[in-house]
Amino acid sequence: MSRETALPELRQLRSSIDNIDAALVYLLSERFKCTKRVGALKAEHDLPASDPAREKEQIARLRTLAHDADLDPEFAEKFLTFIITEVIRHHIEAKSA
Repeated sequence: MSRETALPELRQLRSSIDNIDAALVYLLSERFKCTKRVGALKAEHDLPASDPAREKEQIARLRTLAHDADLDPEFAEKFLTFIITEVIRHHIEAKSA
């Protein structure tokens, strides 16, 4: 394949990536709207910001989903761990507000 024939496919793939990135941002926004409400409920009822048992279950579930989707489970775990850390930070902030 020559450079000239590869460029249209490259543009098409990049356009798809841009659309997927936009969808991910909106999905994360929706997820954080839910976790914000969880944080408010936890603060209101004096529940801990973190739930290690649930976090462990979610990581295991996501690893299985990643495997089934042909995505590296290690990457999926790192991604979810990053999100969980941010959610816990929000929950701590909600409790101290």
